[in-house]
Amino acid sequence: MMKAIDLRSDTITRPGPRMRAVMAEAEVGDDVYGEDVTVNRLEDRAAELLGTEAGLFVTSGTQGNLVALLTHCERGDGAILGSNSHIYIYEGGGLSAIGGILPLIVDDSQGIMSAESITRWVRPKDIHFAPAKLLCLENTHNRAGGVAVAPDVFAERARLGREHGLAVHLDGARVFNAAEAWGVDVKVFTTEVDSVQICLSKGLGAPVGSLLCGASDFIDRARHWRKRLGGGMRQAGIVAAAGLYALDELRSRLSEDHENAQRLSDLLKKGGVAVEESTRPTNMIYFGLPEDGPDADQVVELCAARGVLFNAVSSRRIRLVTHIDVPSGDIPEIATVIIEEAAPS
Repeated sequence: MMKAIDLRSDTITRPGPRMRAVMAEAEVGDDVYGEDVTVNRLEDRAAELLGTEAGLFVTSGTQGNLVALLTHCERGDGAILGSNSHIYIYEGGGLSAIGGILPLIVDDSQGIMSAESITRWVRPKDIHFAPAKLLCLENTHNRAGGVAVAPDVFAERARLGREHGLAVHLDGARVFNAAEAWGVDVKVFTTEVDSVQICLSKGLGAPVGSLLCGASDFIDRARHWRKRLGGGMRQAGIVAAAGLYALDELRSRLSEDHENAQRLSDLLKKGGVAVEESTRPTNMIYFGLPEDGPDADQVVELCAARGVLFNAVSSRRIRLVTHIDVPSGDIPEIATVIIEEAAPS
């Protein structure tokens, strides 16, 4: 392996020559005044792809999710969240620290919460309760193994929430991966919800940015929250151009990441690595380590010394993520390094 191969996340991708060229050539203006034509084109294109009325360019997936929650909820409202969701675990508690929103937690270890766990939080009006106002779903689901939730299951949960008077938000950071995994149009997922956040800087390979999409009046209110959070980016067309390129030119190659992940998973299993099974895998692999061997931090260090980078998610659990900068030809060598350092002898 001539250089380090980085499997820590699909966020580490770097723009290629063509993406850099469209960024350099981008027409820009002041986006806070609504005058950056490239940002406007990106927001319109995202809304078109997702089947919504409007879109809003934000700095990150975390900001997009937070803006969505702040727009849907008032202080003291409750948001139903998975106990393994990105919003609950990895976004700094922003919904509570900034929005005064109460997390109403349910088990989503299989990738999506059960119908019963959702309705349990839909309680009668009572001055003692924080009212549930929002249901937050995630697809694909990171900590559940990068699983793509099935369209029919996803739709059933989203419709259940709306039937009980809840707004529904989709953390769709990797929703295009979910659509690719199931061979469906992404609208199968996104038209079932009131708002959706998509990341441009993960599998789509852009250097920065996310989009929040929904109804026009919702996005108008969300734009005000983006401003309150310091998200007005002025001449943002330079990075919006990368997002446009990613949406139009790089969505079609997500299947390559899935194929590389499946190939790597198969090789690791053959080598004795305890790879976790997933009902509908995408570009992530999780595996466990035996109790009588090195712990996850040690395996991370041993493999990094040999040019294979990845992260531990617990003392005995490791995640690998394939992406545009992981060449297919390196998969066998990656597997060999991990097997030699992680598998029981």
